[in-house]
Amino acid sequence: MPQPLVLACGALVSELRAVLAADGLTDHIDVRYLPANLHNRPDRIVPSLRELLVELDPDQDRDVLLGYADCGTGGALDALIAERANLRRLPGDHCYEFFAGSEVFAALADAELGTFYLTDFLAKHFDALVWQGLQLDRHPELLPAYFGNYTRLVLLSQTDRPDVLDAGQRAADQLGLRFEHVHVGLTRFHDAVSVSLGKVA
Repeated sequence: MPQPLVLACGALVSELRAVLAADGLTDHIDVRYLPANLHNRPDRIVPSLRELLVELDPDQDRDVLLGYADCGTGGALDALIAERANLRRLPGDHCYEFFAGSEVFAALADAELGTFYLTDFLAKHFDALVWQGLQLDRHPELLPAYFGNYTRLVLLSQTDRPDVLDAGQRAADQLGLRFEHVHVGLTRFHDAVSVSLGKVA
């Protein structure tokens, strides 16, 4: 049987490697990563995945896990999955949900709608992906247009590394938002990956 394939967001490299290593799957699954900056252009996620599927699974004979939630594709990712019987994806609307779990994320969202979320990766790369990605470095006058309706920034951390917490606090300060930290770890992400791989492996 062809080796199972995982096509994942580049923002998940560290976490996915940790989960696959913990399950002893590192050498048994072919993993490829797409650029993390597709976060800023979710309309490009499905076309990028299509290109890799043509290259890496032309005969549609491999079990394939897409290391994405919906991630702003507006259902386009699920439409792609419906075209191929061998595709699955991670559950939820975005990485915040599969890291925190649906119940925890829903409670956070219900408690305060004006919340901007970061993961470890997004905190560490905030300047490149958010500040520069939204051109706030060149046009700071756009800050109220982008974040005027936000009141807090929540770091959903996978680790308790001080540099990640500091990066989250700095991001909140740059955006003028109240900072909160919720440690979610990797348990829910591990479960989501393991269940999804169980369907494809």
